[in-house]
Amino acid sequence: MKQLHTWHWMSAGVSLIGMLAFAITGITLNHAATIGATPVVTDRAATLPPALRRQLGKPPASDAPLPASVAAAVARAVGLDPAGRPGEWSDTDVSVAMPRPGGDAWVSIDRASGRITSEVTQRGWIAYLNDLHKGRNAGPGWGWFIDIFAVACILFTLTGLLLLQLHARNRRATWPIVAAGFVIPIVVIVLFMH
Repeated sequence: MKQLHTWHWMSAGVSLIGMLAFAITGITLNHAATIGATPVVTDRAATLPPALRRQLGKPPASDAPLPASVAAAVARAVGLDPAGRPGEWSDTDVSVAMPRPGGDAWVSIDRASGRITSEVTQRGWIAYLNDLHKGRNAGPGWGWFIDIFAVACILFTLTGLLLLQLHARNRRATWPIVAAGFVIPIVVIVLFMH
């Protein structure tokens, strides 16, 4: 019993802020169409030096990343670092997509002229938090956090269920309330979902 209480309060402590954030962003995701946002778009342009432009010679057969020195020059010129990301190579240019939570970004280089164009779109804090909720474009570190957070939530709910079972004798409404928590979503799915 003492061990069960320990696991329960520790998993609650670890998952408290995450559960609160995920509940809030669950509401904002559910009402995303009604929450207005004005994207902020920032465009930049520069020119790649001729020596680096030559490194973009013949397009590779696959979605190869930019050469390291070209990527470093692009990062210095427009403030976006395309290093290590796959490029979309064509006969005339190479583009690198850099999606991110709450926005998007891309860089394109004209292979003949060396003209670099970039665009960054920010859709605001709500879009940023909604994308974190979904794990969209947030990287492997955030993916690991979500998985560990989910395990803490599972531990919290299972230890809570066992504690309910231990105290149910003295609380007659325990199992009807737990059953309602199971039945209500099923009824909503059956009656209101198309």
